[in-house]
Amino acid sequence: MRITVYAASQSVAERACAAAFERIAEIEQRMSDYRADSELMQLCAKAGGEPMQVSHDLFTVLKRAQELSRRTGGAFDVTVGPYVQLWRRARRGGAFPTQEELEEARQRVGYEKIVLDERERTVQLLVPGMRLDLGGIAKGYALDCALKVLQAHGIHHALLEAGGDIVAGLAPPGTAGWRIEVAHASPERRWVYLGRGAISSSGDTEQYVEYMGRRYSHIVDPRTGWGVTSRVAATVIARDGITSDSLATALCVLGKEVGKRLIRTVPGARAYIREVRE
Repeated sequence: MRITVYAASQSVAERACAAAFERIAEIEQRMSDYRADSELMQLCAKAGGEPMQVSHDLFTVLKRAQELSRRTGGAFDVTVGPYVQLWRRARRGGAFPTQEELEEARQRVGYEKIVLDERERTVQLLVPGMRLDLGGIAKGYALDCALKVLQAHGIHHALLEAGGDIVAGLAPPGTAGWRIEVAHASPERRWVYLGRGAISSSGDTEQYVEYMGRRYSHIVDPRTGWGVTSRVAATVIARDGITSDSLATALCVLGKEVGKRLIRTVPGARAYIREVRE
């Protein structure tokens, strides 16, 4: 992750950025599915059991995830973890998921298997063996939170970047916005100027597996369990990172036409989508 700021002095910038990185690390510890001791993995360990009270951060992300799951008919679904584990194995060692493995995993996937209680701030996973994966939403949320930390330290001209996700505060002094390239947009739309907003890109350009002449993306369609086979690249501009991050992932599953219809229902959002069928 990288943070760029305009500050009154180097010492102010260093203190603010250190606090922002600490906030990002805090969220990672809560939401990583790679860390056995994360809050997310503690929740997954209780799948099939009683509700668990969770942090405000985790509840916020899960609530937003559930809202998008309902809007997309399950094309975006953080319960996709059992499928993701199979496809990670395929990318790392070439062991392609079998139909039996996908069918078994399907019993543990489905956003309707999560119960959120906002008053008690609890989460219940209804089926044993469920595994949540927040890879398509948590990074944008972390950048949103880090920007708030910078603002609390008096820094408002800032850009925060993590992989395919960018969150911006005020533009650099004297400019129209942070100049950002959208790699797969048409030449006349390749550059955007961002201020007080977020931009996220998603696609299978780097992470995928090929099997029997077909290419399967690391992005899994939660409705089927299969890695997405259409060559999709999506960039979303939205008001905040949690929105742009999750929508970019959803568009890669939904495809161009359905994705465009979804974007039109989100205030302040727009998207660039490239889709190549094989």
